[in-house]
Amino acid sequence: MSIRVNGTEIAERAIAAEMQHHPAPTREEAWQAAARALVVRQLLLDEAHRAGLGGAETDTPQGDDQGDDQGDDLLPEERTIEALLEGAVSTPDADAATCRRWYEANRGRFRSPELWEASHILIAADPEDAAARAEAKARAEDLLALVKADPAQLAELARQHSDCPSRSNGGHLGQVERGSTVPEFETFLAALEPGQVCPVVIASRYGMHVLRLHARAEPAELPYEAVETRIRSWLHEASWRQGVHQYIARLAAAATIEGIALPVAADGPLVQ
Repeated sequence: MSIRVNGTEIAERAIAAEMQHHPAPTREEAWQAAARALVVRQLLLDEAHRAGLGGAETDTPQGDDQGDDQGDDLLPEERTIEALLEGAVSTPDADAATCRRWYEANRGRFRSPELWEASHILIAADPEDAAARAEAKARAEDLLALVKADPAQLAELARQHSDCPSRSNGGHLGQVERGSTVPEFETFLAALEPGQVCPVVIASRYGMHVLRLHARAEPAELPYEAVETRIRSWLHEASWRQGVHQYIARLAAAATIEGIALPVAADGPLVQ
């Protein structure tokens, strides 16, 4: 059965093209999600045209709308839908009391990341070149012995030998956040005490590292003042999405839709 919205057919080829934007475990699920998205799009365009928005500009080929503001890369139909939703969906900003209540109920979500301040020397070696890896490890072990004997030497040795751009800063990496570097490097950062030189050379895909940890900052709960703006933005976005869902549900209830059913739950895929 073909899919129609108020008499307008949704072409199979359009659904097939839309599927790339709706990854799913099965092709059927991707097809359903793509079809629903196009039904919603047609509902919104129908309503926009009824309200006198868009008009002939929706037929303008991409790239022909030279009079648009610079930086606006929306297609004409997308601009029409955006204008419709801006006028139809009202989203009040959350007040301070609402933001504060949300923070108190979700304090565990707001924590600073674990940070390390560290320095290293990198002897680069291709992970696929066994001979180069062996040579790099031997060089790194010689440097490690010097750093163990006098950790203050690391900066000068990094300037002389390191293949990392940090060599210009004496090997100093600044603050390293968990998840920002390779796992094997983080494993040793997490295990070291401030001031300690890693007792072994660390192998990574970049080569061999001599590492010293200077300081560590443990994760800590962030105060409300540090996240208030973020919370306000989240709540505004959630309120807007709920408003759009409700608006689309009203349009769907008043429309004639054949061949597919739209979900009515607020978390259904009505809005991508």
